[in-house]
Amino acid sequence: MTAEMIAPEWMHRQITSEEYDSWTEEQCAGIEIVDGMVVVSPSATILHNRLARFLANALDQAGGEEWNADTDFDVRLQDVPLNNRRPDVVVYRRDAVHETPARPSNVLLLVEVVSPGSETTDRLVKLDQYAKAGIPFYWRVEQVVGRTPVVHTYLLDAENRSYRAGEVFTGLVKAAVPYPVEVDLTEP
Repeated sequence: MTAEMIAPEWMHRQITSEEYDSWTEEQCAGIEIVDGMVVVSPSATILHNRLARFLANALDQAGGEEWNADTDFDVRLQDVPLNNRRPDVVVYRRDAVHETPARPSNVLLLVEVVSPGSETTDRLVKLDQYAKAGIPFYWRVEQVVGRTPVVHTYLLDAENRSYRAGEVFTGLVKAAVPYPVEVDLTEP
C-alpha cells in the first residue's frame, strides 16, 4: 500500500494560494497550510470548543461597533509559501466580515486553546508566526482536565516583530487590552 492510496496526492506536495482558494469549504475544514504543506488538525474536545466559544462570545460582545470575534476560519499569514492558520478565536475588523481568508491587517487578536498534541505549535510556532505576521495581540489558553483554565496574553513589539508577555488570568479574564472584556472560564 502506498501513501497515495491512503491520502490524496495533494497532501504530499506544496499547495499554492491559488490552488487552496479554489477548494471547497469542506476540503479546507480541519486543515491548516504550513509552508505550503497540508497539516491535518484532529477534532477538538468539547471543553476546547466551549472555551473557544465562551471567549469568542465575550470578545464579540465587548468589541463594539468596530470588532467581531468568531471561530473556525482561515487567517492567511503569508501567500508564498502559503501559510494559512485556523485559530480557535479571531478578533477582526467588523467591516472585513466578507474577506476570505482573513488577512493580518484586519486582525486584532488571535486566541489558541492548547490541546494535547498542539502544545509546541501553540506555545512556540504560532507565537512566532503570528508576531511575524504583525497580529497585535495573541492569547494562549492552557486547559487541563479538572483544573481552571489559564489565559496567557501577549502584546506585539512591532519593531522586533515578536511578542512580549502580558497579563496571565486564571479562570476569570478581566482584560483591558486589546479592549476591555470580562469572561469567566471557571464554569464553561
